[in-house]
Amino acid sequence: MHPELIDTLAIKNKSKIIFLIMDGLGGLPKPGGHETELETARTPHLDALAKKSVCGLLDPVGYGITPGSGPAHFSLFGYDPVKNNIGRGILEGAGIDFPMTDRDLLVRINFATVDKNGLVVDRRAGRIDNETNRRVCRKLQDHVRLDKGVEVMFESVREHRALLVLRGDGLREEIAETDPQKTNMLPISPRALIPAAEPTAALFSEIVDQARKVLFDEARANMILLRGYARYRRYPSIEERFGLNALAIASYPMYRGIARLLGMDIAMPTDSIRAEVDSLRDNYTKYDFFFMHVKPTDSRGEDGNFEAKVKVIEEVDTLIPLVTGLKPDVLVVTGDHSTPAVMASHSWHPVPVLLAAETCRPDRVERFGERDCSQGGLGRIPMVYLMGLALAHAKRLEKFGA
Repeated sequence: MHPELIDTLAIKNKSKIIFLIMDGLGGLPKPGGHETELETARTPHLDALAKKSVCGLLDPVGYGITPGSGPAHFSLFGYDPVKNNIGRGILEGAGIDFPMTDRDLLVRINFATVDKNGLVVDRRAGRIDNETNRRVCRKLQDHVRLDKGVEVMFESVREHRALLVLRGDGLREEIAETDPQKTNMLPISPRALIPAAEPTAALFSEIVDQARKVLFDEARANMILLRGYARYRRYPSIEERFGLNALAIASYPMYRGIARLLGMDIAMPTDSIRAEVDSLRDNYTKYDFFFMHVKPTDSRGEDGNFEAKVKVIEEVDTLIPLVTGLKPDVLVVTGDHSTPAVMASHSWHPVPVLLAAETCRPDRVERFGERDCSQGGLGRIPMVYLMGLALAHAKRLEKFGA
């Protein structure tokens, strides 16, 4: 089935749909172990929910493909992740509500720590605090200059993340990312991937050289790594495609940016998972689709901290009764991708999912975990079809054909 088919079938009604997304939910057992983080966690409420739901596994992009957060979330919301692949720069820009123009090239920055030999020893600069981030961005803004009619802007995002914007004519996005993705390696040169991008690549090389000199005296954020070059483009909104009045409850700018690009309203940032649930309850009468994003599952996985990821999952489980107490017509619990702590990175493994609705056909799954969900009634399916399933169970899709 082509994912865009549901656009022609979508209808409006008064049903409510909640997507509870634990970022990086999928995992792997420790060496010598048998249970993933989700299977290790004590989750009585999620297990009880699974028993009356239909469950399965989701592939964010395709078999064996390790997804970035951008394509994975586009897939969650029913947008083809390959056709709609976009650099993280524009997602970060949208996340901080940067006023983008069609002359802008946006790039995600990771502040990093390099040693005296220029080798990357920490790709996230020890997750510097937000005030340090803002100070370093001001420092770069005051000292990095281009004299080729191109404006350079540095914007703080959060922790080790920032936004670099070039504003000018003829800029191209086909540039190699400079993050080596591993420590004890030199940053990669921002080389052109096509001949037409060579002038733009030269601009980025100059910016990186200047930034290295400006930041040499910083204890941790003494280098910038460039990721996700992207020019602005408009996407059809979730309301236009599916007739949904949507609210995003997410604190990290990137996920707020994805939601904003897809036409969702954005709730005020919160400082805890419980506060996100409170925001869901406070706004429940105003919207009919809710994207609730839990980031710490992914962060703890990327940190390689198995036990901490387990604790985050257990915290979410304690809040499930508050979510189900709202009596949504459809409740989906899943992740955008897998981030096994034993790998300390995103992975290609499929993500467990449960879909609870009065209209679902419950399967024999007794527990919410990877192995149990592999036996569920949804089977193993592309993630891009999840939105269509949610709309169908909310009775928001008309019959196809005569």
